[in-house]
Amino acid sequence: MNETHRLVNDLSDQVTRLVKDELRLARLELTEKGRHAGFGAGLFGAAGMLAFLGGAALVAAVALLLALVMPAWAATAVVAGALFVIAAVVGLIGKKQVERAKPPVPSEAIESMKTDIDVVKGSVRR
Repeated sequence: MNETHRLVNDLSDQVTRLVKDELRLARLELTEKGRHAGFGAGLFGAAGMLAFLGGAALVAAVALLLALVMPAWAATAVVAGALFVIAAVVGLIGKKQVERAKPPVPSEAIESMKTDIDVVKGSVRR
């Protein structure tokens, strides 16, 4: 009986140690993955900033190109007006997309759950 008791205690200790080691390994793995994800997110941010600056340079190039055929102030006004029109169109499209998401309730999933509950209730009554 004593030997069985000792074996059960050893097994319990080993399972506890195994669980702790697995949790420690998971924590280390998540830390490493988080470090990579953070660095990747920073690189995405840098890429976005560089793309923004590239777009700004392209806008300046278009304004300078138009300045060859009209006064510089008119060329920059035309480019600014075009950018405002594009911004308005994109803003309106974004607004419509946000309105389509209202209300932020998963109504289809709720209806499906109600149907499932009704089916379960119906089968329980039989």
